[in-house]
Amino acid sequence: MSFFSPEPAYAHGAPTRTAVLLCNLGTPDAPTPAALRRYLGQFLADHRVVEIPKPLWWLILHGVILRTRPAKSAAKYRSIWTPEGSPLAVWTEKQAKLLLGWLGEAGAPVLVRHAMRYGNPSIASQLDTLKLEGATRILILPLYPQYSATTTASVFDAVYTWAARTRAIPELRFVNHYHDHPGYIDALAKKVLAHWQQHGQGEQLLMSFHGVPERTLHLGDPYHCEARKTARLLGERLGLNDTQMRVTFQSRFGKAKWLQPYTEPTLIELARAGVRRVDVICPGFTSDCLETLEEINQEAREAFLRAGGEQFHYIECLNDSPAWITALSDIAQQHLAGWPLQSANPGLREASRERAQTCGARN
Repeated sequence: MSFFSPEPAYAHGAPTRTAVLLCNLGTPDAPTPAALRRYLGQFLADHRVVEIPKPLWWLILHGVILRTRPAKSAAKYRSIWTPEGSPLAVWTEKQAKLLLGWLGEAGAPVLVRHAMRYGNPSIASQLDTLKLEGATRILILPLYPQYSATTTASVFDAVYTWAARTRAIPELRFVNHYHDHPGYIDALAKKVLAHWQQHGQGEQLLMSFHGVPERTLHLGDPYHCEARKTARLLGERLGLNDTQMRVTFQSRFGKAKWLQPYTEPTLIELARAGVRRVDVICPGFTSDCLETLEEINQEAREAFLRAGGEQFHYIECLNDSPAWITALSDIAQQHLAGWPLQSANPGLREASRERAQTCGARN
């Protein structure tokens, strides 16, 4: 029995392909306690996510958390679930399809697939599929603009684990971050400006990023600095001064000290200080998900209004906006530079062009 996974059948003379694999965090398959138990079991067992000695954490995870949290989390997921499924899964799949069209239109006929670090489709299964489709060069593009060991590095771990079981490893490239990419900043700014054009501008723009334990900053994780830079560049692009914007961090877990200031307490503080309207955007999330739709647009909204605020405006994530897909295409092309791109046959190229035009017209 071989240690390595079986290789696809080799055909002499078959064209080689270049591929892009978009990677997001993940989502349960359904908003049920059983599905959440599987998902959280995988997510919270990742040593990149929870840096606690494994024997101790195993007891806490399986003895307490996975016995109580799945039912509570399932209820939250049900509040945002759509007829198409999980919002994160829906938006990530749409981004992959649109990116395929955008790259084809730009003259880069590459394969494009999406994968989830936790849940389905898994990174390993999508890498296997790309190999079957002839990919010998694969760009790994996490949908995390700011680098963090808890997210970006964990995606890379999954790729390395797959590679360790693979006999013929494709050429691999990894995108670490694009927190200050002009296209990404421009896409964020266009989201905010479009909201303001339709609803007017609030007294404060609050930029809420996903939190991580504060100790990771002191241990050398660049996430905090990159989030701050994103916020500064977005503020400059919008013409805001320091009194018109706030940067906060959400999604705390456990009792440890996390990056501050925290989002919900800041919103309560603003309301009690007399701020009547806030606009909230989550720049670190490229797709709407539980953390934006439930934690921010439901829980944080309620906290602000209960504390005396009058208007809470949530600005949706980049999702499938044309400016974001254009930026994603630019980022991919930048990192694909120098790799030979298999020339598509005219029919495939024309189909890709039509797909890009159709998606652009629809959005």
